[in-house]
Amino acid sequence: MAQMNMVKALNLGLSEALRRDPEVVVMGQDVGRDEGVFRVTETLLAEFGAKRVIDTPLAEAAIVGAAVGMALCGMRPVCEIQFSGFAYQAYHQIEGHMCRFRNRTRGRYHIPMVIRMPYGGGIRAIEHHSESREAIYAHTPGLKLVVPSSPRTARGLLAAAIRDPDPVIFFEPKALYRAFREEVPEEEEVIEIGRARVVRPGSDITFISYGASLRPTLEAAEELADGDSVSAEVVDLQSISPIDTDTITESVTKTGRAIVIHEGPRTCGVGAEIAARIMETSMFHLEAPVRRLTGFDVHFPYFMRERPYLPNAERIAHAARELMAC
Repeated sequence: MAQMNMVKALNLGLSEALRRDPEVVVMGQDVGRDEGVFRVTETLLAEFGAKRVIDTPLAEAAIVGAAVGMALCGMRPVCEIQFSGFAYQAYHQIEGHMCRFRNRTRGRYHIPMVIRMPYGGGIRAIEHHSESREAIYAHTPGLKLVVPSSPRTARGLLAAAIRDPDPVIFFEPKALYRAFREEVPEEEEVIEIGRARVVRPGSDITFISYGASLRPTLEAAEELADGDSVSAEVVDLQSISPIDTDTITESVTKTGRAIVIHEGPRTCGVGAEIAARIMETSMFHLEAPVRRLTGFDVHFPYFMRERPYLPNAERIAHAARELMAC
C-alpha cells in the first residue's frame, strides 16, 4: 500500500472515477489549469482534457445549476466549491432543484452528482473560510452528506459518492488535507455511505465524532487510557446523512456513557441529533447524561482566536472525566 495524505488520496479517487466512467466530469473554479486551490485536482486536466475537467466562472449557483442539468442528462458531475462558506450562493440550486428531482418526478429522474466542499477551521483562514455548517445539509431532505476523517476514508467515500444515484454533499476537512499520511490500498476501494466505523474499541465510554474532530478525539482516548485507566471507544460517523444509528446504539449500550464531539455550533447541531437517537434507543443503558462537546454558537472566530473555539484533546478528556464521575 502507498502512503499518502488526504489531498493525494482524493486526487487518486477522482482520477480513478474519471478512468472508470466516461460520464464523470470534474468542474469548478480553477480545477483545471490551476489544479484547484488545494491542489486536489492536480494533473487531472493534463490527463483527461478540458471536456472532462472543466474550469468554470466564479459563480457557485451556475456551477451547481449546470451540474444538475448534466446529471439529468445522464452524466455524473463532481463539482468543487472552493470553501464551504461560498456554497450559500448555490443553496437555491441545491435545495430547490438538486435534492428534489427524484421526488418531483416520482423516481423517474435521479441526480447522480457530488459537491465537494472543504470545510472547518484549523488553517488560520479569514472570514467565510472556516465554517462547519454540515447541519444545514443534513437537515435538507434528498441529500446525502459524508465527511471523511483520513486519507483512506476520503478516497473510499468519494468513490461511493460518485457512484451513488442520488446527490451527495462531500465535506472535506481541510485541516486534515496534509496533516498526516496513511496507507491507501492500490486496488479501488468503495466505503459504503451510511456506515460508521469503530476506530478504537473500548468499554467505559463512547466518543462519537467525524472529520477533523476525530484526531483530537483519538488523542483524548489515548490520554485517558494512559493516565486514568479509562477505556474509550471511538466511533467515526463518516456519514452524517444517513446516520448509522445501529453502530452508535451498539457502542453506547455497551459502555453506558457517550460524548459527541464536533466543531460545528452546538444548537441544533449533529450532536443534538445523535443525543436524541441515543435517548430513543439506549436510554435504559445509560449511566450518565449524553454530553455534547462542540464549537460555540458564534461565528467562527478570526485566526488569532480559532484554537479556543475548536474541540481539543484536553477539553474532551476533561469532559470524559466529569462524565465518568457521574
